[in-house]
Amino acid sequence: MRFACLGSGSRGNALIVERGRTRLMLDCGYAVRETERRLARLGLVPADLDGILVTHEHSDHTAGACKFARKHDLALWLTHGTLKGIPGDVSGLPQVNIIDSHSTFAIGELELQPFPVPHDAREPAHFVFSDGAHRLGVLTDTGSSTSHIEAMLTGCDALVLECNHDLDLLMNGDYPQMLKSRVAGRYGHLDNQASAGLLAALDRSRLQHLIAAPLSQQNNTPELACAALAQVLGCAPAWIGVADQDEGFAWREII
Repeated sequence: MRFACLGSGSRGNALIVERGRTRLMLDCGYAVRETERRLARLGLVPADLDGILVTHEHSDHTAGACKFARKHDLALWLTHGTLKGIPGDVSGLPQVNIIDSHSTFAIGELELQPFPVPHDAREPAHFVFSDGAHRLGVLTDTGSSTSHIEAMLTGCDALVLECNHDLDLLMNGDYPQMLKSRVAGRYGHLDNQASAGLLAALDRSRLQHLIAAPLSQQNNTPELACAALAQVLGCAPAWIGVADQDEGFAWREII
């Protein structure tokens, strides 16, 4: 199993997970042509994909999802609340699969374990991907951790973990107070230290890859995020990966 990122941040998010001949896109926050361009950077074309999973309806995760699915005849998997919350036209989609955020399902060679998260969306769900031998956990938009989130992510072989902001940078920055309160609130986004606390609560004995994503361009830096996570792991900060807004990250193999 391997995974790669097309980009991560407030201007768009998309992740690719592959096992054998099964390839899934998690979120599609870029316009159709830009998504195609970023896929090509990974050596992929849209026909290589089996479908799109959507975590929640915010535009940086869904901006291109419906148009891309229509153009390339791809299925969507998402919760009922997320489907109802997606802005714009959701008619005429090739195939829509409504998922339960507590029920495991399979797509090709991948098993998907969705789990609900506290975030300011209608019915957000994040995912653990498994091929039966390895597990990749992805958590990119939640305002706080829960015991259920920890139970889902513990023992993973790879993690993509939200490190949205440094709390001091956020609170001393230029955002209006209402936006600061939203971002730092229970249904907003995890800061570096909260992410480190979540990581510390997990069984990390199998961990091969740890990626911080998405980082706020205004209220965080890769150095701060990596330092917070590295302190938990007792590793060099350089070992921690960062999902970049423009470049994402290249293929990571889970062995």
